[in-house]
Amino acid sequence: MHRTIEPAILYAGTPVVLITTLNADGSANIAPMSSAWWLGWSCMLGLDATSKTTENLRRTRECVLNLASVEQVEAVDRLALLTGSEQLPLHKKLLGYRTERDKFAAAGLTADTSTIVAAPRIRECPIQMEARVASIAPFAADDAKMAIPMRAIEVRIETVHVREDLCMADNPDRIDPDRWKPLIMSFRKFYGVGEGVHPSRLARGPEEAYAPWKMTGLKGMAGRAALRIANAKHRRPEPASLRPPSEADAEESWRS
Repeated sequence: MHRTIEPAILYAGTPVVLITTLNADGSANIAPMSSAWWLGWSCMLGLDATSKTTENLRRTRECVLNLASVEQVEAVDRLALLTGSEQLPLHKKLLGYRTERDKFAAAGLTADTSTIVAAPRIRECPIQMEARVASIAPFAADDAKMAIPMRAIEVRIETVHVREDLCMADNPDRIDPDRWKPLIMSFRKFYGVGEGVHPSRLARGPEEAYAPWKMTGLKGMAGRAALRIANAKHRRPEPASLRPPSEADAEESWRS
């Protein structure tokens, strides 16, 4: 039997990501978050509009998404109530945040140079994705239950670095889900993942079927062309009534 409830938050369980960006003075910032999801090589990030990370993403248009495993849980927890902003917004003051300029030192993590973007990677994180910003838009601007201004930030993954022991022996371009143990945030608490619970029908076919850009030769060219034609109508913009509000609309909605 189900009960109708109104939880304060709806974080049912998503992987923890440590986003690294560069501050205006060239120093690095780390932001722990779990409001992230991927489609193909694009990722949508849900971030506080007042955060240092959002500020840095607006300016530099790049970042690294460092995926934490259960092994990094203590480091992630040390970052939980820290901000790179000198001036704290009211909601962060009320939640007990404090300013920390050197988050790598505070968390006990190591910075590694990235190969494409200027922001550093986090050596301890088993999966690191260098990315560039594709778009930034208001999120839930007219939602009365959203207490703070939010942004939906789409980033495009440029390159992926994976710890060697997580790669499949027979296909190094694939991550072995039995070896990858992501750190999960569920209702503000940390969890790991266990063993597989049931065979997956989606996993029966080759993973490359979801990546037509990896198809080669004439077959690959024909396949990509066919997909472009078949999906053309779905690439059109949504009706104006379904598009997110503009920045101006969002600011006016927030003030009201």
